[in-house]
Amino acid sequence: MRNNYHTHTGRCLHAYGSDEEYVMKAIESGMSELGFSDHGPFPDHDYGLRMQYSELDSYLRTVDVLNNKYRDRIKLFKGLEIEYYPSYNDYYRLLLDEKKLDYLALGAHSFYDRNGEFRNIFFAGSTDEIEDYSANICSAIETGFFTFVAHPDILFINNLPIDQKVRNACTRIIDCAAEHDMILEYNANGYRRERRLYPDGFRYPYPHPFFWEEAAKRNIRVIIGSDCHAPDQVYDESFTYAERKAEELGLNLIDSIF
Repeated sequence: MRNNYHTHTGRCLHAYGSDEEYVMKAIESGMSELGFSDHGPFPDHDYGLRMQYSELDSYLRTVDVLNNKYRDRIKLFKGLEIEYYPSYNDYYRLLLDEKKLDYLALGAHSFYDRNGEFRNIFFAGSTDEIEDYSANICSAIETGFFTFVAHPDILFINNLPIDQKVRNACTRIIDCAAEHDMILEYNANGYRRERRLYPDGFRYPYPHPFFWEEAAKRNIRVIIGSDCHAPDQVYDESFTYAERKAEELGLNLIDSIF
């Protein structure tokens, strides 16, 4: 069964196409489930490249309308890809309990380090920040708010050596996922990015074999996520390549997050 739970919309300002076009592409690709998971807004702060909080209710209503329209052809789910900041615990509860989201996907693009400084994982300046990234993911997993961790190995997008701190960070994420039976996402969007030379060789930024070889040893549940930002990415060559690589790695692939 082929499904996708990592789908963005034009509301995040870096994706394209109508919501309905994503649904049609998923149906054409033979999917039985599609989850919308646009970048989640926060009520009192704009962390950038995400929908506005004022758009949240209309986003959820749109998914409901499309789910009703196409209910005989595909099942749609309402989700958000969102960062974890501990001060927003009540907000995550509101999203799940009052807004009735079907799931939250943890997308740890940014976080606060051990000194309270705001960090972005795309611009890590040292492997110390990688350790703080892994701590943020584990704290998020322990809350129980999140259904899966999106691109947990996105840390490898940085031009940093794979030193012991990076290895420890990967182990920490994998150990925490195993302990809490958390689903990890093997993200196809990394294969849409160009290969380039890193300290450990010429490669895609992610998914990274080191991380996933370790995850395979623990038999952690894994889904493949398109992380699509345009309808033609719902199921494209990058997705099929991710499917093939995940199978080669012997990952414990699951069909549905529900």
